[in-house]
Order: sequence, then structure tokens, then C-alpha cells
Amino acid sequence: MTFPLVRMRRLRRVDALRRMVRETQLSADQLIQPLFAVPGQGIRKPITSMPGVAQLSIDNIVREGEKAFAAGVPAVILFGIPDQKDAEGSSSWAADGIVQLATRALKAEVPELLVVADLCFCEYTSHGHCGVIEHGDVHNDRTLHNLGKQAVSLAQAGCDIIAPSGMMDGMVGAIRKALDEHALIDTPIMSYSVKFASAYYGPFREAAESTPSFGDRRTYQMDPGNRREALREARLDVEEGADILMVKPALAYLDLIRDLRENFEHPIACYNVSGEMSMIEAAAQLGYLDRKRTIIETLTSMRRAGADLILTYWATEVAGWL
Repeated sequence: MTFPLVRMRRLRRVDALRRMVRETQLSADQLIQPLFAVPGQGIRKPITSMPGVAQLSIDNIVREGEKAFAAGVPAVILFGIPDQKDAEGSSSWAADGIVQLATRALKAEVPELLVVADLCFCEYTSHGHCGVIEHGDVHNDRTLHNLGKQAVSLAQAGCDIIAPSGMMDGMVGAIRKALDEHALIDTPIMSYSVKFASAYYGPFREAAESTPSFGDRRTYQMDPGNRREALREARLDVEEGADILMVKPALAYLDLIRDLRENFEHPIACYNVSGEMSMIEAAAQLGYLDRKRTIIETLTSMRRAGADLILTYWATEVAGWL
């Protein structure tokens, strides 16, 4: 059958009909709020390139966690900016590390809020790279050992989910082994399985103070042109024990989210990264876009592509709209 018997506009006529037949739903339950933790008290240092985002001392981390949970957001992901850095990023596995302290504070005040820990070294190393440097590049296997120590420390501090983001070969297996050896078998791993060497990370590097002091991250993050390689990366993480697979960035890689959704039964996450956010915020400030509608449409596109979870700087705000 076709026109005039079929009229597709019939079910678009009023808002109630449109809502009833909407195929993709966006819910607060699918959102994760990123937060940047720094030492000190009463600190809220705005990130110039990310409107509405700030580095926060632990007291303010707790306040933001409370706001997120009250809005219906089930989880936050923590990034730590320590007061001291070294070549290995050793403060990342210290019992009194910034994320460990922030996690304990959140668990004391908002115990039902899930805490995800970003597991990497770029914020903690003096050189800004994601692992131990040897001969001018990140040494994969030495970094794996340190990732295991960091994962155990964070899980022991109360983190509910470990999220390794460094794109080291074998990282999921090394982390799973370290957690299990310390009787942390119930701690899930949400792996940044498909993470590209992307220009969209620029504002994040201001927020996390993680710009490399030399070179770039192309020897370990993926080339933006590669699609089949993304499936290989995800498959290896599944074989090593990943519980959730992530694609980062999201907006320019919706095809990869769909590929993972069609090839794996695992929950699929995506990261609505800083550059994606900043573009929309800048365009909205200039009056080029309707900010709210554009944000909802953008996040809905990620859900429609197949993402079960979305890490987004708008999580708490969006949850209040839904």
C-alpha cells in the first residue's frame, strides 16, 4: 500500500501521538555525569572551553553528586587532577589519591550513587602520556602492571565500576586479573574499547590538565579512519573480560556504536566528549542553535545508534528535562 491509503503524517499530528510511537527513548537512567576532582576546599574552577563545567574540590564533588542523583542520574565518572605528578603517575594508585578520596566522600554522602573511575595516567604523569615512557613512547606492558595497581586501589576505595581509557593492548585482561587476585571479582570493567585519536578532545585537556608534553597519542589511540579495527579491539576486550564496551568520541562515530551494537550482546556505552559539547554550546551562545533541542537531538542520536549508556557533561541538566 502507498499514498493516499498510507499517510505517514497521521501519527505525527499531535505531541501525544508522536510520544506514543517514538522508537528511541532517552532516559536519565542511561546517563553518566563526568566530574573533575582537585585537591583543596571550596574550589570551583570553571573550564573556559567547556561552559558549565569546572574543576571541583571534593566538597563540591559531593554537592554535584547529590544534584545528579536527585535528578535521577545513576552514576558519575571521576577524573582526578593531583597536586603532584611524576613519570609513572604513582599518585593514581595511592590510598589517599584524589579520586580515592572523592569516592569515599561520595559513598559516605550519596551511597546509592554509582561511582565510575576513569583508569588512565595522563592526568597523573609529568609528561601527560597514558603510561610509562620508554624510548620516547608509552611502554605497553610496564603500563599494564601500573593499571592493575590503580584499578585495585580505586575498587578498594569504593569505586563501583572501573573504566580503563588508555588503549593499552591487554589492559582489560591485566585489570581483571589484578581485581580478581584481590577478591574484587564483583567489580565490573567498562572498557574504552574503541577510543580514537580525536581532535574532539581539545577542551578536555584543559579540564584534566593532561596535554602531552611531547608528541601525541596516535601510537595507542585508534586512527579515525578505521572501522574493522574497532571490531577487533572490542572483540579482544570481550575475550579479556570486559563487562561494558565504550566508543569514544560518540557523535562522529555513530556508525561504530551501531557496529558494536549489532556484533556484541554487551551493554554499549559512548562518550559525548568535550569537543562535541563545546561546539553546541558555542553555536547556542551565538544564537545559531536552539540549545535544549540540539542537546536532546544529539543524545537521542547516540541512543538510536545503539548506545545503552551515555557519558555526557549535560547529564544532570538533561535528566531534569526528561
